[in-house]
Amino acid sequence: MRAIIDVVLPVFGLIFAGVAAGRLRILGQESSQALNGFVYWFALPPLLFLGMARIPVAQAMNLPFIAAYLGSAVVVFILIVVAWRWLFPGSAAELSMAGMNGTFANTGYMGVPLYMTAYGPEGMLPAMIAAVINAAVITGAMIALVELTLGTKQRLDRLLADVGRILITNPLVVAPVAGLVVSGLGLGLPKPLTTFGDLLAAAAGPCALFSVGLFIASRPLNTLVRGRKAVESAWLAAIKLIVHPLAAWLLAISLDLDPFWTASAVILSALPTGALSFVVAQQYRVYVERTSAVILASTMFSLVTLSTVMLLFSHIRPIP
Repeated sequence: MRAIIDVVLPVFGLIFAGVAAGRLRILGQESSQALNGFVYWFALPPLLFLGMARIPVAQAMNLPFIAAYLGSAVVVFILIVVAWRWLFPGSAAELSMAGMNGTFANTGYMGVPLYMTAYGPEGMLPAMIAAVINAAVITGAMIALVELTLGTKQRLDRLLADVGRILITNPLVVAPVAGLVVSGLGLGLPKPLTTFGDLLAAAAGPCALFSVGLFIASRPLNTLVRGRKAVESAWLAAIKLIVHPLAAWLLAISLDLDPFWTASAVILSALPTGALSFVVAQQYRVYVERTSAVILASTMFSLVTLSTVMLLFSHIRPIP
């Protein structure tokens, strides 16, 4: 319980600090866009690159865990898209972002520090693998889907070529892949380079969460907490915090994962929606208000749901 409080409350505090800065007119919405650009291009890439470069490839390739964690996200994403076509009709890009909000866990900014606090360095690997899956696979897939849905008037071959070009030049996809290559080849990294990267990486979480708060402050509160958008955001937060970890548990059990990796699949899926989904939403100007509302709501209520999940698995520890 203490580990949850130590991580969740500071995360919510960063969002609230951004709201306060916006409401007091210390910073404006343009600052939110600038911070997002910094996170997207400069802070997150070194975080993902160094995180992957420091993990031995053999340890990172825990295929049953990857199947449980990624498979649960795919199942829930499909469930959301199918249900939302009838419940909350919108454009294909909006449906894609709704799916991302319901499946993209805050592994980088909450999962990694949570595991460090709860399990120590020896238990960090599941959180690191999940963070890389989120950045390289889920984010890459979401960017591709949004690009496809926003460019449906192009010829298919031209559109696929454009999406491929965007993915291979996207820092959030290239960085972890490059880190995996460095790890696989056993290449050493110069100390000044790693220190520079660590300094940039340390700014990713605070800046992304602060920018969410700035965006929330720039919108009338009733656009976030009233009407269809509020109902839609509440449902997505509930799916993220309850349905997603349940799906991960069912898949982990079916794949016969050991207790610690089963618990990890559930705990990491039970994390609230990550701030990177807001970065992507604002980058493409799609589903931005509802994304910020889902992040805020899921972060608040995760104090209860994530605490419950952690208590259920409190007897399980990583195998040395």
